Amino acid sequence: MSFRFGQHLIKPSVVFLKTELSFALVNRKPVVPGHVLVCPLRPVERFRDLHPNEVADLFLAAQRVGTAVEKHFQGTSLTFSVQDGPEAGQTVKHVHIHVLPRKAGDFRRNDSIYDELQKHDKEKEDSPALWRSEEEMAAEAAALRGYFQ
Repeated sequence: MSFRFGQHLIKPSVVFLKTELSFALVNRKPVVPGHVLVCPLRPVERFRDLHPNEVADLFLAAQRVGTAVEKHFQGTSLTFSVQDGPEAGQTVKHVHIHVLPRKAGDFRRNDSIYDELQKHDKEKEDSPALWRSEEEMAAEAAALRGYFQ
């Protein structure tokens, strides 16, 4: 079974958590090591269109995922980000939460992480040559899956 993420079909090998209404996947071009995404199973473009039970499941999943990636990637903090609509930087028309483990000094200016998120999937900045291999993503997903078994 593959997962739908906006216009993309996601292979199960890169998904490391599936709940009743959400799933989490590794990122093909992470801004920081451990940058992952948590999405509702139902392809919904805008946050306002989620049902209350989907919102609850999505954020509970993001909380669990944050705990796992912070531990796995030796982070000391987390950034959670939702870009809701194109003017907010959303490039995939499917609600998703970016979960990024953070460490002291990972950016010279702490809020630069938002600049990086804003541009990391833009067409000019995004090229398959910059993406991680399917094998690398599958290996990371397999390691993270262990936190949820």
